[in-house]
Amino acid sequence: MRVSAVQHSQELTQELAFPSLRQGLQQLAGADMASQSSEGIIKLSREELEALKAAFEEGNLTGVASRLQEMLESLESIQLDMGITGETGAGKSSFVNALRGLGDEDVGAARTGVVETTREPTPYQHPRYPNVTIWDLPGIGTPDFHPDSYLEQVGFSHYDIFFIIASHCFTANHAALARHIQAMDKSFYFVRSKVDVDLDSSLRRRPSSYSEVGVLQEIRQNCLEGLQAQGIRSPQVFLLSAFDLSKYDFHLLGETLERELSYHKRHAFLMALPNISLHILEKKKAAMLEHMWLVSTVACGIHATPIPGLLISCDVDVLARTLQGYCKGFGLDDDSLEKLAAQMGQPVEQMKAVIKSPLAKEISNILVVQLLLQAGSEAPKLAKEVLSSVPLLGSLASGALSFATTYKMLRSFVNAVAADAQRVLIKAFNLDAKK
Repeated sequence: MRVSAVQHSQELTQELAFPSLRQGLQQLAGADMASQSSEGIIKLSREELEALKAAFEEGNLTGVASRLQEMLESLESIQLDMGITGETGAGKSSFVNALRGLGDEDVGAARTGVVETTREPTPYQHPRYPNVTIWDLPGIGTPDFHPDSYLEQVGFSHYDIFFIIASHCFTANHAALARHIQAMDKSFYFVRSKVDVDLDSSLRRRPSSYSEVGVLQEIRQNCLEGLQAQGIRSPQVFLLSAFDLSKYDFHLLGETLERELSYHKRHAFLMALPNISLHILEKKKAAMLEHMWLVSTVACGIHATPIPGLLISCDVDVLARTLQGYCKGFGLDDDSLEKLAAQMGQPVEQMKAVIKSPLAKEISNILVVQLLLQAGSEAPKLAKEVLSSVPLLGSLASGALSFATTYKMLRSFVNAVAADAQRVLIKAFNLDAKK
């Protein structure tokens, strides 16, 4: 459409890149997406490219949308398995719970304790994204620990990434495990846990000379020197507290995973992150905007039905599920709000009072039609640009108005719920809105 469809019909290359399509849709919908990442390319086979090219040239929106539906389903269902390992008492299980947005006493939380509580690899699905599984692995601190047999025991090949956790110094066991993981071409990340405990202890011991920055730097340097002494070259260590992921190095860990995970798995990781900072909310919003063109094309090209009061057709069921997913991704559902209110000791009504958009349970097909009607007021002039610039698209161009209306509705909704999520976070944590 406008730029994206022309580029695909006339000069489709060896790769279908999300960024180039977003730039085309930016002109179509007036969205300012220039700040979004330029990464994330889905590679297609030559046969798939030829099929897409033919569909575009023939004006076959249904054919294009069918292929894009497969891509969308793959994006939303990709499995991400993260293995959490370390020595007994290092806080593995608490880290598992924190990544899932749970406290240690919440229903469904991983069992925690000062002695080893994990005997076998134990999977914990994310409460909102069942395709994301965090595995609590047995401890590595036993005298007879051998990294090769340990990895075989826990089913090494099953995990996409590993977090190697220590609450004090990283030992020869940690280093040996890391080398074996690396040798098998898997990614691992060193996490130094319980830094809040160290900071509190340092403050008690040296209140007059206490420096949080100084203590954290000392911990980091000690970890790096210990790993280097064990033969780990250029190690990177992330300092965390499972009881407050918004502090210390969690944002650096998230950014590192964004760079190193594949596009699909990076999307799964971002959406599953707990909503603990304004930075994470912005990342989620960008991820939603990034694949919105996929949703719009699929909704207008497959099982589309006429919308009363508008000269468009789309699949309202798909759009309703998508809006519900946006709400849940931002924690704007009853379960998430009630959990947040309980954690912060605030009435849930105070959280809901700052929300202006519908909650997840309030999303219905009727509401979707209302939102489409609102978006439709500006869509005709956008669609006219598409029709005038894409003479070869035939029936595909006839769907320009449907696409423009749907895309504008989705974008407006995401902007609104993202703003709501920010207000909820600021209310809950008394944050500075500029952070």
